[in-house]
Amino acid sequence: MKVIIQRVAHASVKVDNEIVGAIEKGFMILLGVGKDDTEKEAELLASKVANLRIFCDEADKMNLSLLDTDGEALVISNFTLCADSKKGNRPSFINAKEPVEANALYEKFCLFLKENGVKKVAKGIFGADMKVELLNDGPVTIILDTDIWRK
Repeated sequence: MKVIIQRVAHASVKVDNEIVGAIEKGFMILLGVGKDDTEKEAELLASKVANLRIFCDEADKMNLSLLDTDGEALVISNFTLCADSKKGNRPSFINAKEPVEANALYEKFCLFLKENGVKKVAKGIFGADMKVELLNDGPVTIILDTDIWRK
């Protein structure tokens, strides 16, 4: 499971020109579910994300988490994070989990964020053509991949 986290002042996602999810200060999260990912990875990653200390404290040090700041999360499913582009110029997506199972893990990840104390978790619509808007704060962008904990 992979996430790209952007610390944002605000973010929203539209489907068919309608806002389906929006947040204020927090994380805009792109989530890619790989074919070998399980609920265990979703739980581990949600805990890591909720507790990731990338907000500044009073000394201007990145020392505060979403939980410390009452930050919000906007989670967008993004199978293209599982792209394999080793050969040629057209990425392959064979490493992405099948849609039904991927959606279930996407929903679990969002639930685990809430269980870890994130008060507002907004979402896009799984599999939809989404338009995401955000104001990156920093910019601060972090990439996490559960493969590092598997080894």
